[in-house]
Amino acid sequence: MACILHIETSTKACSVALSENGSLIFHKEDLEGPNHAVVCGVFVDEALSFANSHAIPIDAVAVSEGPGSYTGLRIGVSLAKGVCYGRDLPLLSVPTLKLLCVPVLLRKEELPEDALLIPMIDARRMEVYSAVYDRALREIHPIGADIVDDNTYLPYFKEHPVYFFGDGSTKCQSVIQHTNAYFIEGIVPLAKWMSPLAERSLHLGEKQDVAYFEPFYLKEYVAGTPRSPFAGSGTILNP
Repeated sequence: MACILHIETSTKACSVALSENGSLIFHKEDLEGPNHAVVCGVFVDEALSFANSHAIPIDAVAVSEGPGSYTGLRIGVSLAKGVCYGRDLPLLSVPTLKLLCVPVLLRKEELPEDALLIPMIDARRMEVYSAVYDRALREIHPIGADIVDDNTYLPYFKEHPVYFFGDGSTKCQSVIQHTNAYFIEGIVPLAKWMSPLAERSLHLGEKQDVAYFEPFYLKEYVAGTPRSPFAGSGTILNP
């Protein structure tokens, strides 16, 4: 077991936590965002000060890797790398969609053994970032950007109860009407839920290269250039 600093910035929520030996000892969150550029650094400083004041050595830094908000992920990963460089700590990454499943698995003891979990992060229009997992978080269908209609997940409904959650699931309720579809509200990716996944990665030695690790954006960010009377429109594709 270890003390791990957790940073989560993949959606409009921003949160930072410390876990020691699998137990939560510090947690700060802002659900009113996106205010990541303002609050995340403050939360990290407070977490580090808490660890220092209690003489608790930090053994690793875990960051939510995405998919999710391009800007949010960049802020979280940059802060995580800064702490790793400054304290010579290993960097762990936690898949955001698996992270969304943690509170569901912890709070929903009544989930049937054959239940499938489909976490959803809102993209745009009727598109979501999602994947399909079983209760052991084995990947049944890989992460992708899904355009949701009434047939998108139809094959899974035939043999399993399917649970949808995350901020992308709300807009899907009107089009997913199957009797085997269940929606769980209020599930947000938060740093306080990262510990089980981060502890496992640390135990297995699944550490990231601090210099070269990049968030899993799923889609590259495309920003439009401002129009001017002297130049035509165009796009900038950020690396």
